[in-house]
Amino acid sequence: MTDWFRAHPYITWVLIFVLITYVYNKVFRVRKLPILKDAIIYLMLALGSGMLLFFQLAGLPIVPSLSVAVALMFMVKIRYFIQERSQKKE
Repeated sequence: MTDWFRAHPYITWVLIFVLITYVYNKVFRVRKLPILKDAIIYLMLALGSGMLLFFQLAGLPIVPSLSVAVALMFMVKIRYFIQERSQKKE
């Protein structure tokens, strides 16, 4: 899998950017920001994705780590949904 990421760096960069953006929006975004500040944040996320792409190409498991983080966030979301649904039934 690491070889595939090395062979397709643009796709890997997009994947890292999408995963980081999801984590940012679900964990760190507290309120709606003005459009210019939002653009600056996403620009910084894109630059950070480039740095993480370098680490991925150097051999560190960046994409699998981000995928695990997003999967755990989905599991927590599902757990909250089930808890909320069971509380409504009571």
